[in-house]
Amino acid sequence: MPERTKTQVLIVGGGPVGLTLAIELGLRGVECVIVECGDGVLRVPRMSSVSARGMEFCRRWGIADKVRDAVWPRNYPSDFVYVSTMIGEELARLRVPSYEERAGKMDYSPEGGAVCPQIYFDPIIAAKAKSVPGVSIRYGIKLESFDQDQAGVRAIVTDMETGTESTLLADYLVGCDGAGSVVRRQLGIELDGPGRIATSVNVFFRSAEFVTLQSGGGARFFRCFDEDGCWAEAIAINSEDLWRLSVFHDNDPDMSGESYLHKIAGRDFSYEVLDVTSWPRRDILAHSYRQNRVFIAGDAAHEMSPTGGAGMHTGMCEAVNLAWKLAAVYDGWGGDQLLASYEAESRPLAEYYVDLSTKTFNAISALPGATEFRDVIADDSGLLRRLSMPEQYRAQICYPDSPICIADGSPPVEGEKLLAPSARPGTRAPHCWLAEGQSTLDLFGTGFVLLRFGLPDLDVEPLRDAADRRSVLFDVVDIDGTEAATVYKQSLVLVRPDGHVAWRGEAVPEDALALVDHVRGA
Repeated sequence: MPERTKTQVLIVGGGPVGLTLAIELGLRGVECVIVECGDGVLRVPRMSSVSARGMEFCRRWGIADKVRDAVWPRNYPSDFVYVSTMIGEELARLRVPSYEERAGKMDYSPEGGAVCPQIYFDPIIAAKAKSVPGVSIRYGIKLESFDQDQAGVRAIVTDMETGTESTLLADYLVGCDGAGSVVRRQLGIELDGPGRIATSVNVFFRSAEFVTLQSGGGARFFRCFDEDGCWAEAIAINSEDLWRLSVFHDNDPDMSGESYLHKIAGRDFSYEVLDVTSWPRRDILAHSYRQNRVFIAGDAAHEMSPTGGAGMHTGMCEAVNLAWKLAAVYDGWGGDQLLASYEAESRPLAEYYVDLSTKTFNAISALPGATEFRDVIADDSGLLRRLSMPEQYRAQICYPDSPICIADGSPPVEGEKLLAPSARPGTRAPHCWLAEGQSTLDLFGTGFVLLRFGLPDLDVEPLRDAADRRSVLFDVVDIDGTEAATVYKQSLVLVRPDGHVAWRGEAVPEDALALVDHVRGA
């Protein structure tokens, strides 16, 4: 069968963000083609975990258990340990419960984050994408250029193996093609932010002996100190023998991958260096996310320090945000401002995570030497948790100034309150257990859902009728649980296809059609 030369959405880049977009589009009945210049095989881990929100997406796609069990044992700790060297003194330990210890006990997510480095995660999510009807992935295909008009996008691509050039036509194009994005550069989108904040080096190595050097037991992160302060962290890629050493500032030309390993260990040990990569740690945000029929997402739109693991998380949130809006346009009910809301919602969220990631990196790399560090944590009991960037920050996502959500006058969520569940319009609807194994989040993902708490006789037919008039997929779910009602606070809460609260109130407003038009971007 010949390759399709026309599709509804052309996605450039087959990493986690592009794959997320393809899955979401395909499940909503939108055809898409991914073109990826590589072969789809990762040989060096980039990200090391999937955020709580990312795992909630995987839950909806039916692959959460595959991701969680891909490499990390359910009874293995994910602690953050601060050491002078691996054979030296343990300065502090932030205990992080294992999967088994936290199962069913989290108040912010039915899943929580999972340790699944990208070398394991990408094949799982790619297999899911390939299983979705309407999704096509073409590896070894490079985007050369594109142009667009009111009718669509025309892309010129090259087969990397044969050198053959061909044309792909699409209604829309989304650049998920990483930091050096061809799509962003051709659009001429400028970048905001300071740019490079450090030159770092990663040493990917194999050693079963490494973790045994440290007497305090297994962990996921080992942050290491010399006389000047915290200079690196070793991250477990699996629970056995694969590690990535990230050196924060690679300023010493005499240091090599092997010498860095000797420094962190404190003595010789058995290892195999698999890869050494020097790379620029950047703080960058694209000035815009869209030009007409062409969008960008993921690292094409922002670069942030991987400290805290918010990069892929932010990109996956962008992909889910964009997918339901494109599908709504195809289904005929998306308003003329719906696609514009993608940038209005996604860019401020990315700006928040870029800033948070840089601040966290700077705070860690500015920690003092071992002796002073003990004094610092003695004076600030919450420091270790802040430096680990609690994953709740990556579950309680909010679009506070969304043009398609209806504010209810409640104050914005700030500071430590970000960790508390909130159903304020614009916020990802909070998780509450409804029954054994069923979360409120399991109710969302297709169309709009109106949650009705404890008042089954409360009339919502005007809202249902308004949704029907606009052909908006709409459902009503009655919830009796007092816990959920306490968290959601209002009797009626309207949740969008991406699981974010669009509106809430005690009764359907008099002009129900205006409400529907607002949340569909009309």
